Amino acid sequence: MNKTQILIVEDESNIRRFVRIALEQEGMFVVEASTLAQARMDAATRRPDLMIVDLGLPDGDGKDLIHDLRAWVYSPILVLSARDREEEKVAALNAGADDYLVKPFGVPELLARIRALLRRSQLVPNAQTASSLVRFGGVRVDLASHEVFRDGEAIHLTPIEFRLLTALIRGHGKVLTHQHLLHETWGAAYCDRPHYLRVYMMQLRQKLEEDAAQPKYLLTELQVGYRLAGLEVEE
Repeated sequence: MNKTQILIVEDESNIRRFVRIALEQEGMFVVEASTLAQARMDAATRRPDLMIVDLGLPDGDGKDLIHDLRAWVYSPILVLSARDREEEKVAALNAGADDYLVKPFGVPELLARIRALLRRSQLVPNAQTASSLVRFGGVRVDLASHEVFRDGEAIHLTPIEFRLLTALIRGHGKVLTHQHLLHETWGAAYCDRPHYLRVYMMQLRQKLEEDAAQPKYLLTELQVGYRLAGLEVEE
């Protein structure tokens, strides 16, 4: 199938249908998701060329979905939302969205924005090789299902532990500062609390490292921050 594939994440069926008809008339193939959980799995299995995401989903905020997807998805994301306040737009763009269109909207503008995003994405190498599966050492992480395994055994991570691990994965081996990790994991209000990081990094090491006292992958960069070594992306 050579058609451009679009994933629509929207809980209102009439809007999904309206957008799907408009896109199919342009020769695109459309996949529909009505929840955050379904969208995460569809993004992993379908690997769409572009995603259209509503912010008000029944099982969570669309900004959280976008933030999670940006750990491993490189396809453009267009927000389609009734929220028209500037702070909502800024928050969505900061989470990783590429564009923001307020409801109600016109089909010509929607199509124009989609075409512009698709043109830009063609300049990004390997955009369609993104995978939700990563590993380091004996640890395997599925970023779509939030499952973590160590040597084939399922490991339970708390939501905060998983967010911290995802932030490290998103860094692709780069050194991430304390402030960056605090912002990504807890939010801007917690950027002056580095002791949070020490506690949760210790917990991650105890669960994921062979020897938490001598970590090989969850590494400390003294007085700077942390980095994740040995990260590999599975095809």
